[in-house]
Amino acid sequence: MENFDFYAPAEIVFGKDTQKKAGELLKGRAKKVLLHYGSGSIKKSGLYDEVVASLKQNGIDFVELGGVKPNPRLSLVHDGIALCKKEKVDFILAVGGGSAIDSAKAIAMGFYYDGDVWDIYEQGKAIEKALPVATVLTIPAAGSESSGDTVVTNEEKQLKYGYGSPRLRPVFSIVNPELFFTLPKNQIVNGVADMMSHVFERYFTNTTHTDLTDGLCETVLRTIIKNAPLVCRNPKDYDAWCEIGFAGTVAHNGLVGMGREQDWACHGMEHELSAIYDVAHGAGLAVLTPAWMRYVYKTNVNMFVQFAVNIMGVNGSYRDPGAIVLEGIDRLGKFFREIGLPSTLGELGIDESKLEVMARKATKDAFGSENPLGGLKKLYWKDVLEIYRLAK
Repeated sequence: MENFDFYAPAEIVFGKDTQKKAGELLKGRAKKVLLHYGSGSIKKSGLYDEVVASLKQNGIDFVELGGVKPNPRLSLVHDGIALCKKEKVDFILAVGGGSAIDSAKAIAMGFYYDGDVWDIYEQGKAIEKALPVATVLTIPAAGSESSGDTVVTNEEKQLKYGYGSPRLRPVFSIVNPELFFTLPKNQIVNGVADMMSHVFERYFTNTTHTDLTDGLCETVLRTIIKNAPLVCRNPKDYDAWCEIGFAGTVAHNGLVGMGREQDWACHGMEHELSAIYDVAHGAGLAVLTPAWMRYVYKTNVNMFVQFAVNIMGVNGSYRDPGAIVLEGIDRLGKFFREIGLPSTLGELGIDESKLEVMARKATKDAFGSENPLGGLKKLYWKDVLEIYRLAK
């Protein structure tokens, strides 16, 4: 096990009717808030009215900015920064899923930066200060409600970059599983793939003596696999949503990755799909993850046997570990398909034409200095291209 520091100060306020506490939780922490949200579904559901009522009851002044889209756009982040400066906002409340939260974090760190906030994403600049952020979660998927991470798409450059800082962890996040009842099927299953990938990116490692975090990863994944079909069949299954909602938070708050080298190749490869084709992040991950597994598993067969046995429930002869691994990968792909996720790039509308472009961009080879992806196995642009081809 490797040395690590773990500090995850985000307060999670979990359970029924907790969205009505937003104003109470902000009282004493904020004078003027930016209320940041997406396309307007929170107004149709009544959530917007509940949050606004809570803010008013507690004397919290606010301005609002809607319009966040999946794969949140840099242009709206620029608008948010300008609005916050003009209105002298001192706190941001994001109401929505990972896109709204990531957009809020981008605005928060751009508020104190003199240049273009995209510089921070592109150059990995350290930030010294950011506006505090809180969230009311409406889609369990990205885990952004408890992480210090944010991902934004520069639509002009067709680039999607992530950034992380402890200063971006939300002060508090409200997680009421009842708010998930009205989610459309595609958002449910895309969220499932996203949170599972957050665990996989940490689970597959060459680091040894990680029994505790191995077990945590495996339990989170088995919990998701058990409960995802339940919420797909009955979107109002509160107990199953509790399991999924809590799993999404634990999957990305950092805990399950402590003490181990992490991978993150699948996320790096998928960001190119989202940047160019604007596909749903979870859908892209569902296509790429099994392909990545088939390409890299021989690098650490034992790790993949553990995955197949402990997570996917494969039984077989340990004299043929490759067969066990491939059965585990097949079962994962079958699970994704059964809940309604795509299994090929073709299903996402992606053909051969830009695979090499995406592979070179994912590894930065396109920008003159190749930086391979992954921790378990280093992937150069030709490796990434082969994985894209395996996923066709």
